[in-house]
Amino acid sequence: MTWDWNAVGDFVPHFRDGLLVTLQALALGSAISFALGLVWALLMRAPSRWVRWPVGAATEFVRDTPLLVQLFFLFYVLPEWNIALSALTTGVIAIGLHYSTYTMQVYRAGIEGVPAGQWEAATALGLPARRTWTAVILPQALRRVVPALGNYVIAMLKDTPLLMTVTVLEMLGESRLYAQQHFRFTEPLTVIGVAFVLISYPASLLLRALERRLAR
Repeated sequence: MTWDWNAVGDFVPHFRDGLLVTLQALALGSAISFALGLVWALLMRAPSRWVRWPVGAATEFVRDTPLLVQLFFLFYVLPEWNIALSALTTGVIAIGLHYSTYTMQVYRAGIEGVPAGQWEAATALGLPARRTWTAVILPQALRRVVPALGNYVIAMLKDTPLLMTVTVLEMLGESRLYAQQHFRFTEPLTVIGVAFVLISYPASLLLRALERRLAR
C-alpha cells in the first residue's frame, strides 16, 4: 500500500463534515455534562438522605457502566418505549450523561475545597442560602475546578468515535465510510488520527497555562 495524496484530497470534504459533527457533539455533550454534574453535586449536599441516596446510586451506576453500553441502550431500547431520538441527539445525551457523573465529583471536590471560613462569613452576614451559593461558594469552587473540567472535555473528544456505532458520521464514521467505498484505509485513518492530535495537544497546553494562571 502506497500513500496517495489524491485520496487525501478526495477525503478532505468528508473529513470536514465529520469534524463539524465531532465538534458539535463535543460542545453539546460538554454543556450537558457540566450542567448536570453541578446539579448532581448540589443534590448530593441536600439535607435529606432521600435525595442524596437515589442521586448517589444513579450516578454510581452510570459511572460504573461503559459508555458504549449506555449508548446502545439509549439508541436501541428507548425506541421500544416510543422515545425516538436522532442518532446525534442520542450520542450527545449519552456522552453528557456519562461524563456528568465524573464532573459531579470535580464540582464536589471544588465545593469542599472552599475554606470553612467562607461559609461562616456568609452566615455571619446573614446571606440567604441562594446568595451564599451564587456569590460566595460557587465562584470560588468553579475557579478551582476549571482545569479538571477541561481534562474531561479532552476525554469526551477522544470518546466521540464511539458515536460511529450508532450511525453518527463523525470523523471516524466518515473515514470508515470513505474507506469502504474506495478501499483506501491508510489515508483517511491517518488524517483523523492527526486531527485528534492537533485538537487535543493544543487544548492540553492551554489547560496547563490556565491551571498555572489560576494557581497564582
